[in-house]
Amino acid sequence: MRANHQSRNLCLTASLLQRGVAVCVMLAALSQPAAAAFRDSVPAIDDTPCKFRPQQLIAPAALITVGAIGVSNDWFVDLKNDWRDNLYDWRGDHRFHIDDYAQYLPVASNVGLGLVGVPARHPFRERLVVSATGYVAMQTIVSVTKHFVNEKRPDTNGRNSFPSGHTAMAFVGAEMIRKEYGNTWGAGAYVFASGIGFMRTYNDRHWLNDVIGGAGFGILAANIAYWALPLERRILHWDSESAEMSILPVYNADNNGFGIALTAIF
Repeated sequence: MRANHQSRNLCLTASLLQRGVAVCVMLAALSQPAAAAFRDSVPAIDDTPCKFRPQQLIAPAALITVGAIGVSNDWFVDLKNDWRDNLYDWRGDHRFHIDDYAQYLPVASNVGLGLVGVPARHPFRERLVVSATGYVAMQTIVSVTKHFVNEKRPDTNGRNSFPSGHTAMAFVGAEMIRKEYGNTWGAGAYVFASGIGFMRTYNDRHWLNDVIGGAGFGILAANIAYWALPLERRILHWDSESAEMSILPVYNADNNGFGIALTAIF
C-alpha cells in the first residue's frame, strides 16, 4: 500500500511539473507581441523572384532535356550503366538512406532561416505559402512525368524511375533558398541538393539521368511557386494592412502534448 501511495505521489508530482513548464512557456510567449513569437528577419519585401523572365526557364529546361534524353539514348544508356557499375564497385552492399529524410531540409530551411536572423525577401507566412506551392507543383509534375515515361528503376521492376522525386524535392528548396536569401546561401543549398542526387544513384535507387531531370523539375517548381505568390497574396488578402498572423505554443493537459497554434486574420 505504501509503495503504491508513493508511486501515485511521484506520478502526480511529474504531472504537475509538466503542466508548470507548459504554463511558463505559454506565459513567456504571451508576454511578447503575438507576431514576434518567432523573430523573422525581413528588411523589406522584395518581389524580384516573383517576376517572370524567360531566362529563368533555361536551366530547368536544359536539365530536363538532358535527363529525358538519357531514358533511351544509346550513348547515355551506356554512360549511366558505367556510372552505376562504378558506384557498385565503390559501395558494395553498403547503403545509406539519409537521403530519404535529408531531401526535406532545403525546403524547411527556406521557411526557417529568416526566423534565426538571416535576412529574407519575404515574411514567414509568404515563405510558408511559397514552400507549400512549390511542393505541390513539384509532386504534380514529377508524378505525371513518372506515369508517362515509365522508366524502369535500376534496383527493382518499378516503372517510376524518371525523374527522381527526392532530387526534385531537394532542388525545390535549394532554388527557393537562392531566391529568398541570395546566391551565397543558394550555393550551399545547391551543393547539398546535389549530394541528395548523388545519394540516389549511390543507393542504386535512380539512374544518373533521373537525378539530372529531377533537378530541373525541382528548379522549375520553385519558379512556379514564386510566380504564383502575387496571386496567392491577393486571394488571401495579404495586400491589406489589416492582415495578421500569430504563432503560439499550445499545451494539451489531457495527454501531456505540446503543439503550435497558427492564427491568421484577414
